[in-house]
Amino acid sequence: MDKIASFTVNHLDLLPGLYVSRRDERDHVAVTTFDLRLTAPNREPVMDTPAIHTIEHLGATYLRNSARKDDIVYFGPMGCRTGFYLLMFGILESADVLPLVRDMCQFILDFEGEIPGAKPEECGNYSEQNLNMAKYYVRRYLSELTSAPRTVYPEARS
Repeated sequence: MDKIASFTVNHLDLLPGLYVSRRDERDHVAVTTFDLRLTAPNREPVMDTPAIHTIEHLGATYLRNSARKDDIVYFGPMGCRTGFYLLMFGILESADVLPLVRDMCQFILDFEGEIPGAKPEECGNYSEQNLNMAKYYVRRYLSELTSAPRTVYPEARS
């Protein structure tokens, strides 16, 4: 089998940032996948599941209510627990969505109250949420995106 593109990215050099992961086009519809890498893979602990779940609920709520809501295809966590995928319609670059991602992070940092979708009839694991830890991870990530955002993957090693 062919190695998928994401496995050719050198995760030993990958740092927190906002990266274009892939672009797909079918029937004249383009979708760009972004890698929102919140932690440095294999060099720091992965995010805890309740915090990831909270970021997912709040991030998806913000994105699907934003001015770019019609461009959003999907927002969800990576299985490795180091970040999130954001899929959007269009042939886009990281700079095109950086303001949106920053605004999403600020929304999460400012959020207080009941987590959207965190009721038993709305979510399959509604009680596993952690707003304080979600804010911790997002605060760190927003700092990275504000100082000198990384937007290009490190080169793959052969």
